[in-house]
Formats: sequence, C-alpha cells, structure tokens
Amino acid sequence: MIERILAWALHNRLLVIVLSLLLILGGAVALRDLPIDAVPDVTNVQVQVLTTAPALGPEEVERFITTPVELSMSGLPGIREVRSVSKFGLSAVTVVFAEGTDIFHARQLVNERLQTARSNIPPGYGAPEMGPISTGLGEIYQFELRGEGKSAMELRSILEWEVSPRLRRVPGVVEVNSFGGELKTYEVQVYPERLTQYGIALGDLFEAVQSSNANAGGAYIERSGEQYLVRGEGLLTSLDDIANVVVTTDPTDGAPIYVKQLADVRYAPLVRQGAVTRDGKGEVVTGITMMLLGANARAVVTDVKRAVAAMEPDLAKLGVTIEPFYDRTELVGKTIATVSRSLVEGGLLVIVILFLMLRNVRAGLVVAAAIPLSMLGAFIGMRQLGVSGNLMSLGAIDFGLIVDGAVIVIENAMRLIAERSHAFGRALRPAERTQAVLDGSREVLRSTAFGVTIIAIVYLPILTLTDIEGKMFRPMAITVLLALITSLVLALTLVPVLASLFLPD
Repeated sequence: MIERILAWALHNRLLVIVLSLLLILGGAVALRDLPIDAVPDVTNVQVQVLTTAPALGPEEVERFITTPVELSMSGLPGIREVRSVSKFGLSAVTVVFAEGTDIFHARQLVNERLQTARSNIPPGYGAPEMGPISTGLGEIYQFELRGEGKSAMELRSILEWEVSPRLRRVPGVVEVNSFGGELKTYEVQVYPERLTQYGIALGDLFEAVQSSNANAGGAYIERSGEQYLVRGEGLLTSLDDIANVVVTTDPTDGAPIYVKQLADVRYAPLVRQGAVTRDGKGEVVTGITMMLLGANARAVVTDVKRAVAAMEPDLAKLGVTIEPFYDRTELVGKTIATVSRSLVEGGLLVIVILFLMLRNVRAGLVVAAAIPLSMLGAFIGMRQLGVSGNLMSLGAIDFGLIVDGAVIVIENAMRLIAERSHAFGRALRPAERTQAVLDGSREVLRSTAFGVTIIAIVYLPILTLTDIEGKMFRPMAITVLLALITSLVLALTLVPVLASLFLPD
C-alpha cells in the first residue's frame, strides 16, 4: 500500500502540490484558532456545589447543608470522589468524576441530584448552586476598581452592577468574582424597647415589610378601542419606602405605626469574611474574570480588554477607573516567545546541519520544507483533538525526529540520480528523473517507515498516563505523534515530488 501511495504521488505531482498548499492553508487557520495557554490545565473533571448560609457556624453548615448535599451525590455514574469544606456561612462540596467524562454531562447529573439535596435542607438555610464551569487556570484577568472619593460600598456596587454584567457578555467569560469592598444591603435595625412600647412582635415587623414589597396586576380597562392596564405598584425602591411601611395601628387612637418608629432604616454592608489590600495602600475593590473551561485564553483576554476599553467612557462619568494588575496574555506571551525562540533556533540548527551533511542547497531546502509542513499538520490535529498550544505541547517538538524520514528519502534519491546521470553521461530527462526518485524511495521505503514508527512507539506509553500526569504529558505526546505522522506522509508524497522537480543531476 505504501508503494502504491509513493507511485501515485509521483504520477500526480500537481495534485500533491495542491494538497500541500491546502495543508498550509488549513494549518494556518488551525493555528489562528488554536487555544493558547502557558501550561496544560491539570484540573480533573469536577463540579462544585456552593451554598451560602449567612449566620450559620461551621458545625451547623456541615450538619444541615454539607451532609445532605454529599449524601445526595452518592451513586452518580462515573463519580470518583466527593470532598467538602464547611466554613462560617459557606458550604463547598466538590464532586470529582472519572477522566474523560464530559463536563456538561457531569453538571447535568449533579443538577438532577441537587433537587433531592434542596428538599433535605431546612427552609431558610440556603439553596445549593453549582459553581462556574472553570478551573484553577481560569483566572485570566484581575483588576482593581478605583475612584477618588468613592467609598468601598460605592465601588463594590459599581463593580457588581456596571462592570461585571458587561464583562460576562464577553464570549469565553463564565464568571466575574468580586472581592473586597462592602456589599450594599438595606438594613432595618430594630429597637427592642420600641417594640415593647407598642406591643409589637418582631415577626409582625418582618411580615409587614415582606408583604409590602410586591406588585399586583389587575387586568385592564378598555375604552375607545384602547386598553388601560391596571396595576398595583408596591415594590420598595428606597430607604424612605421601607421606613414608611405600616406595621400596625395604634389601638388607642388608630394612628398608623410605621417601620421608622420602630427601627433605624439605613444602608449597611453585609457581614464580611475578609478584605483585600494592595501595595500597602489600604483596602481596595478587585474583580477576577474567570474563563470558560477549554476556551482560548489569549482570545478571551483580548476580548475582555476590548470590553474594558469600551466601558471606560461610561465609568469615567461615574468617577471610577479600571486598573489591571494581572493579565494572562503577559504570561502567555512570554511562554509563546520562549517556545517560538526554541522552535526557531532548533529549526535553524537542523537546517544548517542538513546543508552541511547533504552539501546541497536544493536538497537541504526540500528536507527543511518538511519542518513547517509537519508542524502545520500537527496544528490541524491539535485543533481537532482539543489540545492547546502551551509550553509542554509545543516545547517538546524535536525537528531532528521530524526530518528523519525526509533525509533518508532525499539522500538515496540524490545518490541514485547521480549514479544514473553518470552512467548515461548526460542529464536525466524528466521521466528518467522521476523513475530514479521512485526507485530510490522504494529502496529506503522500509527504513523510512520503520524509523518513524520506532520513534512514534516511544511516545505511545505516555498516552496511557492518567490524572495529573496524563494531563501534563499527553499533550506533548499527541503533538509529537501528529508531527511524526505528518512527516511520514510528507516523506512518502511531497518530498519525492519535490525531489523529482528540484534535485540536481
């Protein structure tokens, strides 16, 4: 079969060259769309279940929330581990699935069991929700929100309501986490002595505020072919609205008793678990942009920075600015620069050695052409298999291995062309040159195939690695194998074609 491929290539040289041009085009497109990151993502397939339970201590969180969630997850298909952390006001349960499980399928399984978990958690103790589809490497863009004269509560509100929603609309961004500042809440601080004075229970005050915060619809009234909607608007929209809620009436004179007579209504921060400082300049408000699992970090960060630049005029009107202090593109850029420099230096070294050993510029160029073409073929395979370009997958490429088959084919073709040209006492005709390349390639066909196959076999055991080791080293093995397969195909098709066209007598 390999001999038929070789003969077909030499008898269809134009088609082989066209296919090679398509390889270049496809490789360029794949390289443009290839996910680029600094290092491989070694995070296992996991789904986080998060539950906030304000005012509950760790023991209560473990007993009433974490335990029901853990029990509801038992028996899921493909589950490998369930671990949890119970803190003051927070329950975090991590469900780990077997490698190869589709993350969306895993989240669907967890979501189905969450219905059972919610029914086992006492009312008012919190509702468990799944965390974002991201990993430990998902933190791609971190920034500080600054504003002269702005309080920590104002900055946090601007981050929550102005910045985060616009960043979440960026393709590839799954979440924007807010840290620092004070989360704005409407607080009703009750005075117990006034409740006693008016004979009002605390539950009555809760019920009055809750029942007064609602809208109601009343159908419509039709007049002269027009509909007039009837609505009862009762949503609380300000502190004054809350303060003027009627709790009950005075039994002595029937006068209404308002919330403002029983409590102090004001803005107050939610109970905080910590704070954020930067450069020793006091407390700051920061945001962390989380990337969707499997997205292209380089492209997502670029889009995030465009979104930040687009919102700067609106933020300037609010008197705030965004100052990034971590940008994944810097790390990715340095990593790609390191890999690119290594690849270029290695490629040039191999090309120089080829010229010195073959002692022929044309032959050296034909063999050297296999290097970028093999890489382009590897890029196409990486894009299809979902392998990202990073320090491990691209930095392990050895160009000496890639050109091994091409060197064998070219060297023997040069020898046979020179021998027949010397025997005929003239330059070979095109048909004679093609036959010489075909005969020379057939002679080393087994050596070429065996040489590349033996090198590829060395990398096959790496594909059996699992867990963290597999995620770290399998991309390297896949990339090398793709480049080797492409180089073998080129050695059997394009290299003989170029040899028949350009090698001297």
